[in-house]
Amino acid sequence: MKKIYGIIGHPIGHTLSPAMHNAAFAHLKINAEYRIFDVEPKGLVEFLSTLAAGGISGINVTIPHKIEAWRYIEKNGSLDKEAAKLGAVNTINVEGGRLKGYNTDGAGFYRSLVTDLKLEPEGKTVFVLGAGGAATAIVMYLGVGPGRIFVMDEDVSKAGELADRYKKYFNSDKLRVCEKKTSAAVLNESDLFINATPIGMKDGDPSPVDVKALRPGLYVYDLVYNRSKTALVKEANAKKLHAVTGMGMLLCQGAIAFEIWTGGKAPIQVMKKALLDNLR
Repeated sequence: MKKIYGIIGHPIGHTLSPAMHNAAFAHLKINAEYRIFDVEPKGLVEFLSTLAAGGISGINVTIPHKIEAWRYIEKNGSLDKEAAKLGAVNTINVEGGRLKGYNTDGAGFYRSLVTDLKLEPEGKTVFVLGAGGAATAIVMYLGVGPGRIFVMDEDVSKAGELADRYKKYFNSDKLRVCEKKTSAAVLNESDLFINATPIGMKDGDPSPVDVKALRPGLYVYDLVYNRSKTALVKEANAKKLHAVTGMGMLLCQGAIAFEIWTGGKAPIQVMKKALLDNLR
């Protein structure tokens, strides 16, 4: 019997995950299919409540559902230790009719940061733009490794919630919430800038920060993955900065999710080729 996996988000047409996972299933001769489920926020609870009964074995969670899915599973299922700490879920496995939530974003980001950007965050000053599910996972996964972490979001309350969660687990004043008016000054102090907003996903999207604020020596990681280069990455590269999109993070977090679902080793190179071919 064919197993069904997939991804929920809204909007979701940009996703490259089906290409990656279906290529892996085919390569390993696993009788499974990965599908897209466009679920509006108002329909999330209903979707999750019928997930097991609908014959779905596992699901990835993306914008804008990561935090709300975490809240649902905290009450109605179980959370992996890492997901419980991170406060956001991006992977759900159906185990014995119950949902178990995981978060592979933090580990996936770290693997890609070290592999693709060649940067170890230990002791570095990190500026994260955005305070949603992906940003939360990254900040909580990095923990007290960086020397300082700055977080900025147009929704100040979201940034405050992330800061409160961080201080609850790490009891540290390393993390600070900053305002838009101070972003240029913060960038000037930073070693790594992470764009954790959706800015860059659409054609014509500008850089989320002023290119003039990208100082020499700054490393740039744009979590946007649905294009080979975003405006931010192009501008950073033009200034001879090390900059990458989120393709590597997508690959790494997807491989970890695949292993959670199947219990086997993910065929990384097969998945990577599928992503690149689909992007082209």
